[in-house]
Amino acid sequence: MSRRISWRGRALLSFGVLVAAVYLVLTASPRLGLDLRGGTQIVLETHDSPTVTADAESTDRTLEVLRRRVDALGVNEPNLHRSGERRIVVELPDVQDPREAAEVIGRTAALTFHPVVLEGGDALTAESGEPIQVGPAALDGSGVANARSGPDPNGTGRIVSVEFQDGGERAWENLTAEAACASPGDPRRRVAIVLDDKVISSPQVDPSIACGVGMIGGSTSITGRFTQAEAADLALLINAGALPVPVEIIEQRTVGPTLGEEAIDTSARAAVIGLALVALFLIAVYRLAGLVAVVALVGYTAVSYAALLAIGATLTLPGLAGFVLAIGMAVDATVLAYERAREEYNGNLPRAADQGFRGALSAVVDSNVTTLLAAGLLFLLASGPVRGFGVTLTIGVLASMFTSLVLNRVFIHLAMTRARPSWSGIAHQGRVRRWIRGRDTGFLVNAKRWLLGAGAAVLIALAGLVLVGPNLGVEFTGGRLFEYTTAAGVDQVREALSEAGYGDAVVQESGGGVSVRTAPLDEAGADRVADAVASLGQAQEVRDEKVGPSLGAELRDKALLALGLAIAAQLTYLAIRFDWRLGLATVIALAQDVLLLLGIFAWFGKTMDGVFLAALLTVIGYSVNDTVVVFDRVRELRGNRPFPHVVGDAVLQTLPRTVNTGIGVLFVLGALLVLGDGSLADFALALLLGLVIGTFSTVVTAGPAAILLDRRWPGAGKRKPVRREREGSGAVV
Repeated sequence: MSRRISWRGRALLSFGVLVAAVYLVLTASPRLGLDLRGGTQIVLETHDSPTVTADAESTDRTLEVLRRRVDALGVNEPNLHRSGERRIVVELPDVQDPREAAEVIGRTAALTFHPVVLEGGDALTAESGEPIQVGPAALDGSGVANARSGPDPNGTGRIVSVEFQDGGERAWENLTAEAACASPGDPRRRVAIVLDDKVISSPQVDPSIACGVGMIGGSTSITGRFTQAEAADLALLINAGALPVPVEIIEQRTVGPTLGEEAIDTSARAAVIGLALVALFLIAVYRLAGLVAVVALVGYTAVSYAALLAIGATLTLPGLAGFVLAIGMAVDATVLAYERAREEYNGNLPRAADQGFRGALSAVVDSNVTTLLAAGLLFLLASGPVRGFGVTLTIGVLASMFTSLVLNRVFIHLAMTRARPSWSGIAHQGRVRRWIRGRDTGFLVNAKRWLLGAGAAVLIALAGLVLVGPNLGVEFTGGRLFEYTTAAGVDQVREALSEAGYGDAVVQESGGGVSVRTAPLDEAGADRVADAVASLGQAQEVRDEKVGPSLGAELRDKALLALGLAIAAQLTYLAIRFDWRLGLATVIALAQDVLLLLGIFAWFGKTMDGVFLAALLTVIGYSVNDTVVVFDRVRELRGNRPFPHVVGDAVLQTLPRTVNTGIGVLFVLGALLVLGDGSLADFALALLLGLVIGTFSTVVTAGPAAILLDRRWPGAGKRKPVRREREGSGAVV
């Protein structure tokens, strides 16, 4: 009965999740990042002023001022948020000329206090919407020390208390003394508080204040029927104007809408083609079980996409690529379970399927945890689109585990209950499994020979990094990156830029045009670059990225930190999950994968930018999967046999999974590589290289390294004996 309830529970859970996913897909719309929608992103950094420290509080005050300024620009659905303590990210969809936005956003806040007059003043609009006229400013923000909200002592709502400084007390006293001479209800009895030419409050001087006397004491209270949020906002605005924090634009990105539409179309086509090829492959290899896997894969796509919609994640170009990649990764757990089911088959299809999923559970969890570690580091250390890729990858991995271990398990159990062995896909062994029968398991006995070959490859990669050097993107070096659609060739653009005084600019092909990377440029320099490219014929700017040198250095340091933490996290997890010898062998192979990928990109002059960092960290999480699966099998096989033969046997037994998973991911990444261009194609290339390198490093590096470590410190992969005491006695069994 408990078994039937277990299957019924899984089925109900699967049905509920699918219904919720379909509902979200049909009713919710995705939030597109600027690199897909088109627009401008500006990152500002606050700095200390003579009187104010740039911290989280002062940055929040600045953010409120900027929000009002952006609203005044009339931008559709702007997004402003604080990043860290001192940075503000401003996203302006559909804004293609960032100059006006940057000028308005970077201006110092101006807070002033004015008398209200009947005529002869400047016409403004009060906070209530009524028109008022204000006279010359009697006091500016430098005279305000602090503003804070609090409860009204009379119990009628909230008040905002304002304290003055540096002569502001006397100026406020004079201003209110003049206003108090007007009768209650007369507009001239009001004082207008103006921030950036906008009236944020126009309170009336209290009737108890006598004409010519004014408000004395260095502070005042603005009363009204404020809600708690309204009073807090007013206090923030006054503080922001009173204590302006200088801001510096350290990053600026502009992406044309055409480029975003092409990226969406490319990723969508790659997803459809990759999914179709994977589906055909699974059905050809696993027959009915493969058809069930395809249905589960469609369910996976719906679940992962619905999860992105549910959390309100912003889809970016790397995020879309990660979503497409996750389709290929979702195949891994399914193939692991199916190959294990083939090993367990003894005439009972449902039992073999169930044992296959249970037997693969350990390897599935370990391999997915290693990928989640890399995704988590992307989320914590990266920023912008690369951070979005970390979110997408995390959701993809979690959805993959649910699909494979719950959804697919329910479907395959139901299908195998009524399936015939001949077309089940589990009863036959497959070509790769038949090929490995009788193969010599001692091919890794000479471990040093394998490691010498791997070491030679690493030396070649290091030579590329030293002799050629890494071609770091503008994110890591600082500077400015432009992308143009033009019929002119790279050499023509390079010559035109040299004549314009930018001979050191890096010009490369990019899709249907060229990309130009320069040292940091102001707007006048950017105009000269655009004019030089336009002189060669019709050209359209589709991308403009500006990164300050300090930010570039910081991102470069974060990239190195992310790589170091990723390797340390892998070592820690694997050492705990397996033992320190297998964990260290895995990390040695992992370090080799990273060096080889860096070396290949260096030799071929490929740009190492933020998207490449996302690919590199994904390789760290994904390429280790093969090693984890092999070492998981080593633990099962380890007995009194010679350890080199155990490792060789584990490699051969898991080879069908390695081949089938690799082909599935190859289809998806191949579609991205063929259909994509620019950074998207480089992203797919990095992952393809990582897939191949990671697969071979398991055999030529991780396995031999584990063998040598076991020779020096025997016991690699041995399970610790379980000690249990009999109830009522001290005997150990």
